Amino acid sequence: MFEELLTVKARIEPYVKKRLEEFKRLGREGKTTFDFRPFAEYVYEADLFSELCFCLLTANWSALSGIRAQSKIGTEGFKNLSLEELEKMLASLGHRFARQRAERIIKARERFDKVLELIKGAKSGKDIRDLLSDTCSKYKVEGFGLKESSHFLRNIGFEDVAIVDRHIFRYLKEKGLIPDYKTITRKIYLEAEKKLEELCESLGVSQAELDLYIFYHKTGKVLK
Repeated sequence: MFEELLTVKARIEPYVKKRLEEFKRLGREGKTTFDFRPFAEYVYEADLFSELCFCLLTANWSALSGIRAQSKIGTEGFKNLSLEELEKMLASLGHRFARQRAERIIKARERFDKVLELIKGAKSGKDIRDLLSDTCSKYKVEGFGLKESSHFLRNIGFEDVAIVDRHIFRYLKEKGLIPDYKTITRKIYLEAEKKLEELCESLGVSQAELDLYIFYHKTGKVLK
């Protein structure tokens, strides 16, 4: 039933392992160099805050567009550009919600010390994911739901959370593992994640790996 993923794994496993090591280095050292070749011609340094901003930007935007923005704005830009400068740059890059995302980046700056406090020493992404997305939490990042929180945590080295985006939902629906949901609630998200956990066990891979394999199967690229 999942022979195509085994074929994908055999073909691109070195690229996936390389990306996972970039994620782990980011979480461990606070910075990493991403090299997306041969899938996209981007090589640049990222730090923890710029990665959080990347995950804010890619909600309802493509991963490749987020990579382009992260590369252009840079680690210092995310930390220091004014609201107006960020909005102008995001608009020039084609973001439909340039003002909103610029505002969220500015707000995230103010709360980032809390985020660092939360992730420091954490062993499980699932243990802290809700705290990043719960409106009642002092660690809440505006713009982060379950998907965005999982995305950020995966990208800094946590391998136990799934990024249940449109590619993942489409794949699970095609395989008959979930119904054709029209609205994705928290309950539905967690049900889909459970299906992915079962698939991980069958294939002997982590959630972080599986996401990259399915993304490649759907797009032909290993991104993040």
